[in-house]
Amino acid sequence: MANALNTITVDGVTYDAAAYAKTQNTNATAKNELGKDAFLQLLVAQLQYQDPLEPQDNSDFVAEMAQFTSVEQLSNMAENMKNMESLITNIDTSVLVGQLSGMIGKSVDWSQAVSEYDEQGNLFNSTKDYTGVITGVTVADGTTKVIATTNKGEIHEIEIGDITNVYDLEQTVEKLSGGAATGEV
Repeated sequence: MANALNTITVDGVTYDAAAYAKTQNTNATAKNELGKDAFLQLLVAQLQYQDPLEPQDNSDFVAEMAQFTSVEQLSNMAENMKNMESLITNIDTSVLVGQLSGMIGKSVDWSQAVSEYDEQGNLFNSTKDYTGVITGVTVADGTTKVIATTNKGEIHEIEIGDITNVYDLEQTVEKLSGGAATGEV
């Protein structure tokens, strides 16, 4: 509910005080940054208002131009570093997805945290072991996961760190026929 305590009027327009304060903080932050355009404006103003009877020394002017060039190069370098970071992240993800795609059709064992209820109805966390076949790879929110299906038809998205073993399908048959399967298949 808008009232005199939580609103502000600027140039005849009434704003929510909290929202207006946020926009002012954002604008102030942007104005406080001294970028290459601001530096160039300062240099032009200095030249415009210098005393014509005692002009600025050429060596001082050259030094300021060198500083301007340095600021511009540093700004460009910072932007290029951001672009390079993004490129490297994309390459890393692509390589990981390619490697994991090569595991499609292989058997996988993994441990996954689950929440369960005991006989008294109390909720507790435990770790459950699973075995399944890798059927795909997914990337969501920057996280790469393997998709696996158990022989019960349950589909799981598995974080890479939860995988305990990857092997060929023949080894799965041997493992199951030898009675070594302890997890859910």
